[in-house]
Amino acid sequence: MLKVGLTGGIGAGKSEVSRLLVEHGAVLIDADRIAREVVAPGTPGLAAVVEAFGEDVLAEDGSLDRPKLGSIVFADPERLAVLNSIVHPLVGARSRELEEAAAEDAVVVHDVPLLTENGLAPLYDVVVVVDAGAETQLDRLVRLRGMTEEDARARMAAQATRDERREIADIVIDNDVPLEALQRRVKDVWEELVRRAHGAQGSPQPPSPQE
Repeated sequence: MLKVGLTGGIGAGKSEVSRLLVEHGAVLIDADRIAREVVAPGTPGLAAVVEAFGEDVLAEDGSLDRPKLGSIVFADPERLAVLNSIVHPLVGARSRELEEAAAEDAVVVHDVPLLTENGLAPLYDVVVVVDAGAETQLDRLVRLRGMTEEDARARMAAQATRDERREIADIVIDNDVPLEALQRRVKDVWEELVRRAHGAQGSPQPPSPQE
């Protein structure tokens, strides 16, 4: 099994890269999706979030109002740290369960938005960073996700810098490119990951040059 940590700044296009890797055969463990599951209605995770932030972060149906919570924590590093201290251990435990269920020869891709910020690179055999310029990120967040520019910039500022992410990367995927170019790059990366997975069962493989 090859454990791959996939990360990138918000709006960099990491979700598209993870989708393409799954098409090639990767087993995906999506930290964002798991983070939603562990704070679903009726879970201990949601109860802990409400205890920390109050019932104002609940929607009318009793689910977590994620935009409301986001507007609170992404502008306040201390409150963001509180939220992370609740959610991250739950996500970690569920991720380990899913990884243990994968086949022995699988390429398991952990999609982890805050991999850099939380110092998680040593947990993975390979770290893949999806990189895009700040203006590209901002455009995607405002135009495609409907965020205000202020909210988008606040979320970007709460994350690691491009340099910090690239520093921990074994492989960098440039996503300031058309979709066709991204697809070709992801195909190349997949082939490299498969080589490394096979190498993990035999002799070590030399690292690939970053883009």
